[in-house]
Amino acid sequence: MPGSYRILPGQGIVYVEYRGKATLSEAKSLLNQYSTDPERRMGQRQLIDLSRITDWEKDFLGLMKYQADSAARIFSPHGTMMMVIYAPTGPGKDLGRHLVQTWSAVSGAVVTLQVSESAALSVLGQPEKRIAELLAKASHDPRYA
Repeated sequence: MPGSYRILPGQGIVYVEYRGKATLSEAKSLLNQYSTDPERRMGQRQLIDLSRITDWEKDFLGLMKYQADSAARIFSPHGTMMMVIYAPTGPGKDLGRHLVQTWSAVSGAVVTLQVSESAALSVLGQPEKRIAELLAKASHDPRYA
């Protein structure tokens, strides 16, 4: 599963995209990269795009362990974290439901599953209707970079 992330510091958002089969090893690799990224800040809102996954590794115990590790590394225990998962159909939506469920027990974590790009962006307070618009603005507008 090729995965990638992009920090949009002007918006306080980290955009994470997965393609193909979502695996825990790829998710852990991205978490390690993000954890040491100099542009990483506590409180960055997460926009997780699962619209292009074709399958996912159904290791539920591993998923819970990954969530616990993620919480310890990117979540301030006295703060809040917002994660918006965009997953319109199929395997992405299935994985998104499990992610919402595993994060629901974490105090201060606000995690939501959205099936439309405009809804996902709206929850984040963004005026764009498509993720591509947000990313394009971030590439060309210094206020978004």
